[in-house]
Amino acid sequence: MPFSLIDILALSVFIVTWYGYTVFARRKAKTTDCIARSLHQHRIHWMYEVISREVRVSEAALLANLERNIAFFASSTLLILAGIFTLFAKVGTLEIVISSLPFAAEVNHLAIQLKLSLLAFIFVLSFFQFTWSMRQYGFLNVMIGATPFDLSGKNENLTAYAKQMAIVQDQAAHSYNYGLRSYYFALAAMCWFFHPFLLIFMSLWVVYTLYTREFNSKAVKAITAAQSLLHQERQLKNEKTPSA
Repeated sequence: MPFSLIDILALSVFIVTWYGYTVFARRKAKTTDCIARSLHQHRIHWMYEVISREVRVSEAALLANLERNIAFFASSTLLILAGIFTLFAKVGTLEIVISSLPFAAEVNHLAIQLKLSLLAFIFVLSFFQFTWSMRQYGFLNVMIGATPFDLSGKNENLTAYAKQMAIVQDQAAHSYNYGLRSYYFALAAMCWFFHPFLLIFMSLWVVYTLYTREFNSKAVKAITAAQSLLHQERQLKNEKTPSA
């Protein structure tokens, strides 16, 4: 058997923490101010502004910047996968290196191959998320290009259309976030090569880090405060703008 009971326990903790946090964050975001919830409101305000602007050069530049960031991670993921597959041919050397560490647990050839397979699987998932995010931003570009011009901002059809554009952008951002989250947990999975207890500790540490940044960081508080300010400004704008 390639794995001991503590290895199986560590892997179980890793899977439960990753899946559990994903479900927890998705549900909590529906009722609690966080990065995902607040940015969704910002995206709605952004799309409202899009339909009131006839020239949309700034939108093209902003979306191109977002897609460029995602493309960087997608291409980096392929390079990482190439490195992982290369390590499959160096398992013997890797086994010697890990065994030489004073704090490392006992390892064997098959266990290292399975751990490398886990890392490869994680980065394959992240690649799928990044490429799907890029495609959805492409869909958003098409929708913005098809958006009619409405200076009043009170056309109900276009207002509803703006919300749909915000939903597409929100889904693209979620896919990007899932891809980044895979990187976080991949770092935790790397610790399994050294000791299963280290995998458990890093899995819990990743969840703590993600929760702090997404729900309790200064950035979240600032974005939430800015969200209410934008809402107030839009109400004032609607009051001053005459109906078409």
